[in-house]
Amino acid sequence: MVLCYYFNDEPMLCFRICLIGERLHNIGDVIERKKSKGRKGEKMKRSFDELIAKVNECGMKKVAVSVAQDEAVLEAVKEAKKRGIADAILVGDEAKIKEIAASMNLDISGFEIIDEPDMVQAALTAVKLAHDGKVDMYMKGLVDTKNFLKSVLDKEVGLRTGAPLSHVCVFDIPGIDQLLFLTDVAFITYPTLEDKVNIINNTVPVAKACGVDCPKIAPLAAVEVVNPKMPCTVEAAELTKMNAEGAITGCIVDGPLSLDLAIDPEAAKHKGATDRKIQGDADVLLFPDIHAGNLVYKAIVHMTDMKNGCILTGTKVPVVLTSRSDSFETKVNSLALAAVVAEELKKAEA
Repeated sequence: MVLCYYFNDEPMLCFRICLIGERLHNIGDVIERKKSKGRKGEKMKRSFDELIAKVNECGMKKVAVSVAQDEAVLEAVKEAKKRGIADAILVGDEAKIKEIAASMNLDISGFEIIDEPDMVQAALTAVKLAHDGKVDMYMKGLVDTKNFLKSVLDKEVGLRTGAPLSHVCVFDIPGIDQLLFLTDVAFITYPTLEDKVNIINNTVPVAKACGVDCPKIAPLAAVEVVNPKMPCTVEAAELTKMNAEGAITGCIVDGPLSLDLAIDPEAAKHKGATDRKIQGDADVLLFPDIHAGNLVYKAIVHMTDMKNGCILTGTKVPVVLTSRSDSFETKVNSLALAAVVAEELKKAEA
């Protein structure tokens, strides 16, 4: 549903109440209609359980944890090792790490611990392990996000590749037959056209690592037609053109698309969008700004029985950047996601 206020026949205000409104007040209706059979020729990883199975096939990875004296992080890395996802090097205040583990009755004797009480220095020590190739992934612990990102971007020991960084969240939602990728919901606030190209280029390898051979990317807007007064629709059309002309490769880009047309085949059918490359079967939802992305992200998290994992991309190795409010399972899933991406990066370098 679109609510518009017109003045002199010009739209002054346009809101799409889609996922969080008429079509997502009961996301189950959308999900039930979204039960796809997959796309021919694609070996799609449809759940985090299958991602973990994929990690087990390629061997356990290793993660460096920055400022590891945190209950949720210790619990997550312990479980990740138990499931065969990743071993960990714990960097931080060793006394506090052991004290917290003991209070949780958690045996961490199998983990290497590097004692560094200073949080900033602990972050630099941990990220250097990733920079030097001694670990496959880098994970945020108790350190604040500002200092964690400073370590990632450090010119001497950080994980810069020359590419801009972006954030991708992967959802495993019951009733949707493939993983759904959301970007950028946490890092880039108001992405420019150039930013969106970089976000796509960062996200495509993540989708491919998860088994999507040619991800379908939907640049989202409130409407599915170009409106010069709505810049995000113009940029979405430009991204589609760039993809058609070969400037963006390895994927299918079709925009602008409203959220219902991107994820709901029935909505696409009712609206007569049968000429679109994406007809309710998008793999990647590319949001126009952080507000739209974060609102949809939180709606899915709090309104559905889902699993999700998040990583920072555009770095030398996958970076696990989760919120302190994220569940234990989300942290484990994020490690699994990072592990399959790390394996894909390893293959690309070979």
